Amino acid sequence: CDEEGTERPKWDNKVQYLLTCIGFAVGLGNVWRFPYLCQIYGGGAFLIPYVIALVFEGLPLLYMELAIGQRLRMGSVGVWNSISPYLGGLGVASMMVSFLVGLFYNMILAWVLWYFFHSFQSPLPWRDCPLNLNHTGYLTECEKSSPVNYFWYRKTLNITPDIETSGPLQWWLVLCLATAWCLVYICFIRGIETIGKAIYITATFPYLVLTIFLVRALTLSGATDGLVYLFTPNWETLKNPKVWLDAATQIFFSLSLAFGGLIAFSSYNPQKNNCERDALIVGCVNSLTSIYASIPIFAILGFKANENYNDCRNWNILKLTNAFNIGDENITLENYDDWLNHLNTTDPSEVESLSLKTCNLQTFLDQSASGTGLAFIVFTEAVIRMPGSQVWAVLFFVMLFSLGLSSMFGNLEGVLTPLLDLHMVPPWIPKEIFTGLICLTSFTVALIFTLGSGNYWLEIFNSYVGSMPLLIIAFFEIISVAYIYGINRFNDDIEWMTGRRPNIYWQATWRFISPFMLLVVFVAYVVIEAEKRPTYNAWNPDYVRQILQLFCVDCIKSGTT
Repeated sequence: CDEEGTERPKWDNKVQYLLTCIGFAVGLGNVWRFPYLCQIYGGGAFLIPYVIALVFEGLPLLYMELAIGQRLRMGSVGVWNSISPYLGGLGVASMMVSFLVGLFYNMILAWVLWYFFHSFQSPLPWRDCPLNLNHTGYLTECEKSSPVNYFWYRKTLNITPDIETSGPLQWWLVLCLATAWCLVYICFIRGIETIGKAIYITATFPYLVLTIFLVRALTLSGATDGLVYLFTPNWETLKNPKVWLDAATQIFFSLSLAFGGLIAFSSYNPQKNNCERDALIVGCVNSLTSIYASIPIFAILGFKANENYNDCRNWNILKLTNAFNIGDENITLENYDDWLNHLNTTDPSEVESLSLKTCNLQTFLDQSASGTGLAFIVFTEAVIRMPGSQVWAVLFFVMLFSLGLSSMFGNLEGVLTPLLDLHMVPPWIPKEIFTGLICLTSFTVALIFTLGSGNYWLEIFNSYVGSMPLLIIAFFEIISVAYIYGINRFNDDIEWMTGRRPNIYWQATWRFISPFMLLVVFVAYVVIEAEKRPTYNAWNPDYVRQILQLFCVDCIKSGTT
């Protein structure tokens, strides 16, 4: 019971609670951010700083949030306010970050829905460029870029040249955004009662799809090249400080720490519950999922690289065949290198005049992308080359939506639970109505992302809302528990809840190691951002464009932005 004497909601069972926490932690970043970091930072070598960050930063913070929520049985605002009235701002900050992140996170789900609806078409609409008005050729804008880029930047975003040119609301994105918020509301309408039922599907379905993709991907030609490229360790990269910084921030954001959602979820637990085991399960499952997701993703990217490599060589073969009057099918992919060496020896000037493409498999494998660039450009391009492309597109986007939806539960819980615990909602307003008002407000504010300039705004939100504020919140959370609430008092609480006192590992990380690591990451983050930030007026279009180029992995393409 809470302090008013009313019964607090409870989870139906332990599995439901663990699936909800895992669903909140395992999100889109596990599929489209972790593999990218492994790729650019030395493959398997990146796992070393990643595991160190997990052990000394991620798990201690995760255990602390689950334990403090379970002990005090309140949302983020209530927990920190009860520790000290001066710390109430920590909870408010978590609540605001959860609200703002939920705004743009659900916009990404709206994009996923848009692609999902189009995945039933045959052929897929991003396979070919559309015809021009005279039906005499393809649209010039598409030809200069690619069908995949054109569908993303023009047909989906209808993006404007810069952030100052807003453009109209894109009605198709408005409808997709409304659909996404309606689905979130339906799943969330009665709090953990309905979340607990939906989570059985949203948290487990992505693993089923990943396994299907894994089996299919490993049978594709070139899959081995992708996996070798991903996991071959390059130990030299460990000398780069940015590798360690990105590993620390990845594990921190991947576990969804400091949002307040984990504190809220654990507050519905019985107080006599082994939260240490819960933290270890959630943390390890989250990290193993990142590694597991990397295998099919890069097997498919290896397949795509091989297809592009073969296309490049086939183009050269056609040029050589025509220039030297060689019989058709005399030059094949298998003997291409021998023929090229022979022709270079006998008639080098003629070969040079053909301006052949440089075809290098390693170059195609190096074409990395993360975030929306991986989901809506790189992966969609790979899918159209796979037999039965519609099936794989549908599965991929359903998986992304399931991953995002379960994470949205945590974001919304991080907003609603503090407001309800603080009795800021008048008792005459049913919880269902209040939840609907929050979703409607979020939808209205998020309409800014459906403008022609919406992608620019989303990248700014993504870069600033979900990064430095969370580092600051987490640092003060662990300082508050260790030195204001009191580490000995906290140890007593855990001993009462779990039956045993935290060991020396937890003691050392809570008192010294984790706060120090967070401080180092924060300082390094500020230094790096300060070094690469342009020193112009904040509303100068050039300034904004440079900011977007710094953070946006896939924007500024082919003159469309």
